[in-house]
Amino acid sequence: MARTSSTSGSLARTRRGIEQWRKTRRHGHMPMPAALWAAAVSAARADGLYAAARTLHVDYGALKKHLEAADGRGAAKRPTFVELARGGSRPPGAESVGCVIEVEDHRGARRLHLNGLAPADLTALARMAWGAVE
Repeated sequence: MARTSSTSGSLARTRRGIEQWRKTRRHGHMPMPAALWAAAVSAARADGLYAAARTLHVDYGALKKHLEAADGRGAAKRPTFVELARGGSRPPGAESVGCVIEVEDHRGARRLHLNGLAPADLTALARMAWGAVE
């Protein structure tokens, strides 16, 4: 892939910024500032992940994680476990219902069929799911 001069200039500026930070940091294990990671992510979008990591002398895996996080594909918050009561814990005569929950993300759609649950169980599940989004 041929780079344009503006893309190459941006990549060169980012590289200089990272090099300057490396020279002036207090100790070797100090994490790179968020602004520099953002510039590296921008360079990866423009020039490709491998080329940006190689040119900027940053870890490919770390840059990939920052890129995915910036694009909303990164390690998302894991859902909280919610235990739903089985038939024995429901009061006698309580109604049970069923539903289908469909969840879609970058990996595709999944369906969860729930049958024989009390309405309160479905309410708890819904609160957990929507509460995680907020």
